Amino acid sequence: MKAVVQRVASASVECGGEIVGAIGQGLLVLVGVTTDDGEKEAALMAQKIAHLRIFRDDNDKMNLSVLDIGGGVLSVSNFTLCADTSHGRRPSFIAAARPETAAPLYEFFLEKLREQGVSPVENGVFGGDMLVQLTNQGPVTVILDSDEWKK
Repeated sequence: MKAVVQRVASASVECGGEIVGAIGQGLLVLVGVTTDDGEKEAALMAQKIAHLRIFRDDNDKMNLSVLDIGGGVLSVSNFTLCADTSHGRRPSFIAAARPETAAPLYEFFLEKLREQGVSPVENGVFGGDMLVQLTNQGPVTVILDSDEWKK
């Protein structure tokens, strides 16, 4: 599972001309599900994101998590994170899980975020053509890859 985590002052996602998810301060998380992912990877990713210390404390150090600040998470499914660009100029998405596998695993990931205590957890439309708006705070952007945790 891959995730791009951005610390935001606010973020929203629109699909079909309608805002389907929005948060104030918190994290915008783009999530890609690979063919190798299962519930274990999804649960670990949710735990890592909920406790990732990338918000500033009173000493101006990145020492607080989204849970510590009472922020929300806006999660957007994004199969293009699984792109392989090692050959040619057109990305290959062979490593991205098929929708029938990825959608339930993505929903499981969202539930695990909620179980960690994150609130609100908002999301876009799985497989939808979305417009994502954000105000990146910092900017702070972190890339997480569950494959790296297996090493």
